[in-house]
Amino acid sequence: MFIATLITKPGQLDPALVENLRNALGGGSADWLSPDEAAEFPLETLPTNLEEIRTSIADMADLNILPAENRRKKMLLADMDSTMIQQECIDELAEEAGVGAHVKDITARAMNGELDFEGALIERVRLLRGLPETVIDKVVATRITLMPGGTTLLDTMHAQGARRVLVSGGFTAFTSRVSTLLGFDENRANTLMIENGHLIGEVGRPILGREAKVQALEEITARLGITEADVIAVGDGANDLGMLGRAGMGVALHAKPSVQAQCDLRVNHGDLTALLYLQGYAKSDFAETGARAPRT
Repeated sequence: MFIATLITKPGQLDPALVENLRNALGGGSADWLSPDEAAEFPLETLPTNLEEIRTSIADMADLNILPAENRRKKMLLADMDSTMIQQECIDELAEEAGVGAHVKDITARAMNGELDFEGALIERVRLLRGLPETVIDKVVATRITLMPGGTTLLDTMHAQGARRVLVSGGFTAFTSRVSTLLGFDENRANTLMIENGHLIGEVGRPILGREAKVQALEEITARLGITEADVIAVGDGANDLGMLGRAGMGVALHAKPSVQAQCDLRVNHGDLTALLYLQGYAKSDFAETGARAPRT
């Protein structure tokens, strides 16, 4: 048995679209997880023309089809840049260093899988040499905003006993702060090397990239005594593909084209609460969030 989910921005999911698609696919009764935002219905078999259907409704909603079993996951494994926050931290540091456009271009190409991640990171960090350490606090305070839905996602999964892990190819100077803001249980990332209060243009070794994210998935699930099938992972870049492919649910969130092409689950309309709808949570199941609201 499978579940077909349709998710879009609040107030924009047309009931007629849900009903027409349900009829076309021979699905069971539709269940509205959130009025005019998220709905689902059961399917006996996977449609052979899923990609064609997805493309035909891409402007209206995200269609995902997933197994009906084991939907509610015991662990969230999340990328940070352009996933839990709306920016790429290294791009924001580069703006402060006066090399923003050049670094942003390298970042975009690396996240789309056009460049070797490790080499691209080393090249970009080298361009930050000489920045004062205090610029990190400045960037966090003035340039970084949380991705909508993040606090609700983390608080709801926490209420259900799930482990929440932030794993990034970015830097611990940022993941430590974002982890605290959102309530992650642990975080892993690269280390910006600092001497005498300034960035020296080097990143600590070994560099945390694609394989290190898979390693985090393996190590933490083993430690918790759960399986990789019990994990929902989310990311947007090519360096996330390893963990997205291994997790029970691997969700490409507003991801680069090459990443979406390799992921079964894709979210382009919704925010991070879409990860709750994919797990079968209704909006009425969402935990009340505390004071950790995204800055606007």
